[in-house]
Amino acid sequence: MNENFLQRLVIKPLVKLLRQGITPEKLALSLALSATLAVIPAFGWSVWLCGLAGLAFGLNLPAMQAVNYFLYPAQIALLLPFFRLGEKLFRAPHLPLSVSQIVSMARANFWGAIKFLWNTTWHAVVVWALLAPFAAGLIYLVLLPVFRRAVNRQSPTPTPPATQPSVA
Repeated sequence: MNENFLQRLVIKPLVKLLRQGITPEKLALSLALSATLAVIPAFGWSVWLCGLAGLAFGLNLPAMQAVNYFLYPAQIALLLPFFRLGEKLFRAPHLPLSVSQIVSMARANFWGAIKFLWNTTWHAVVVWALLAPFAAGLIYLVLLPVFRRAVNRQSPTPTPPATQPSVA
């Protein structure tokens, strides 16, 4: 049987976690928080934030780090939109940068890039922090019924007890 990528790397591991006893609520919260934390517009923070959130709320750390890993491209894709929203929110000057320029700056002079991008980055992090609770809540509300349905499909339906004729 040739399974597709999504089935093999996403759906089956999630169903396996549900079979192992993680509750739909905990799994939905694990994925919602990690998806939200994964896109913070500051590289290197998401791993630590996912770990801290997982420990603080007793969530599934492997699932959270897997989501964090898979959403790395989304973190890169959302970096400039968060930068631009931060510039607007703080009325900061526009930095005409591309992601490739940021990567080049970091490779050439890591600490210099951090110093240069410090204000832009913290402005973007503030915007992310304002939006993150709404994103996490929305993701949780979407995933929870999906996981509850998956658990209901996995659990065998109880058979009604057989009625025994009364002996009089």
